[in-house]
Amino acid sequence: MPIYALRHVALIREEQERVKTDHESHPKGGTFGSKGNFVVIMVMILGVFVAILNETLLNVALSKIMADIGISPATAQWLTTGYLLVIGVLIPVTAFLIQRFSTRSLFLTAMGLFTVGTFIAAIAPGFAALLIGRVLQAAGTGLLFPLLTNVVFAMVPIQNRGSAMGTIGIVITFAPAIGPTLSGIIVEHFSWRVLFFSVLPVALFVIGFAVVKLKNVTETTKPRIDLLSLLLSTCGFGGIVYGFSSAGEGHGGWSSGMVLIPMAVGVVSLVLFTWRQLSIPEPLLDLRTFAFRVFRLSTIIMMVVMMAMFSAMMLLPIFLQNALGYTPLKAGLVMLPGGIVMGIMSPITGRLFDKFGAKWLAVIGLALMANTLWQFAYITMDTSYSMIMILNTLLMLGISMIMMPVMTNALNELPPQLYAHGTAIISTLQQVSGAIGTALLVAIMTNGSSRFLENEQGNYEASLLKILSLIAGMKSAFLLAFGLVAAAWVVSFMLKRAVPPEAEPGMEGKRVSAH
Repeated sequence: MPIYALRHVALIREEQERVKTDHESHPKGGTFGSKGNFVVIMVMILGVFVAILNETLLNVALSKIMADIGISPATAQWLTTGYLLVIGVLIPVTAFLIQRFSTRSLFLTAMGLFTVGTFIAAIAPGFAALLIGRVLQAAGTGLLFPLLTNVVFAMVPIQNRGSAMGTIGIVITFAPAIGPTLSGIIVEHFSWRVLFFSVLPVALFVIGFAVVKLKNVTETTKPRIDLLSLLLSTCGFGGIVYGFSSAGEGHGGWSSGMVLIPMAVGVVSLVLFTWRQLSIPEPLLDLRTFAFRVFRLSTIIMMVVMMAMFSAMMLLPIFLQNALGYTPLKAGLVMLPGGIVMGIMSPITGRLFDKFGAKWLAVIGLALMANTLWQFAYITMDTSYSMIMILNTLLMLGISMIMMPVMTNALNELPPQLYAHGTAIISTLQQVSGAIGTALLVAIMTNGSSRFLENEQGNYEASLLKILSLIAGMKSAFLLAFGLVAAAWVVSFMLKRAVPPEAEPGMEGKRVSAH
């Protein structure tokens, strides 16, 4: 082993001993190192919970919104597409913002944008105001999660990061899972505006609490923003998200100009963006993170997991409502046990990660996901509601074993100066893979259904033919999801426990490993 590597391994061990001693001197802080850290992170977690919950609240309510303000389905989908578009464009910039502005100012700004957007959406007299409200909500949400993750990695000792990220995992996994159920209950008994009004008091409480308690915990620098990188990032990620979202919403199919043109612009812009980031001294998004092997492999796994998770969240409610005739509320309730399991398991898997690492959690979790997706591919009209609920719960259990442990392991490998960039990259690719997964799997389902209709026309009565074609389409989609997860399962055997290199000038691109 080279002399500099030996020296840096020794420094890492010294730092871990120092952190351990400091942690033992603050026993009441538990996982987060001190009481002050605990308060800061809990305030931020509550803000992120409300913001992420809001992402899935609107899906079940779209039909009532269309009827209330008199808009078409294509127009209403902009409330979802616009939201995803803003997040996809904004997240790559968060690495710059986290380095440029203090924790306190950035968090208050993000929560302020989210709260103002929520209020505008709640009182919106028409579509334009409602869309503006959703865009402001998305701007706040896009800032919050990368900021929270960066704060955790700045404050929490490395031996406790799994537990800390597991706590955050409750937010990331439980909030979107209960969103459809909560939305179904509210929309069935009240106006869709209650969805926004119910969020407002919590958002205001978080802002008030943050004003009093939140302190600055990350170091700020004065990075310069490269305007060309910003433009290329906006066109690149925005074009990809918009193109795939348009395909998923059925805007003319994959051959439509609304799909092909944005995607072409997005791909070309991302190629130029990558070249630009690797050739300037202060990149907007530092792509040297991909030089770290564990980070690279973990990012691939997380993108596949996001695609599979979105496939279940999108396809199961469609099957339950259109094939089995369940109400939106009952279709939403099928997701609830899975959300509860994810919420319970996230801190447990976090502690398991601290003790054993991410590899075997990922191997077992992906195996469970693959098996469940295979079972989903062969559900029929006779499959019971309870069986579908159990399978979805097992799928969410598998996801809970992967998401936060793999993400934590990926970021653990980076030097501290790349935390903000690594968080922004993972968050961006998760968002993009979610949009791609939704569009791709819906398209596969639609094509599978169409092929079944063409081949079996006249063999069944019309109502039964429609149900059977939907089942055939779902089989194609879930088999694709199974194939992707199976490939990720193979990749998971290559994971190792990451050891972060020392943050020292000139060492940013080098990897120090104790494997």
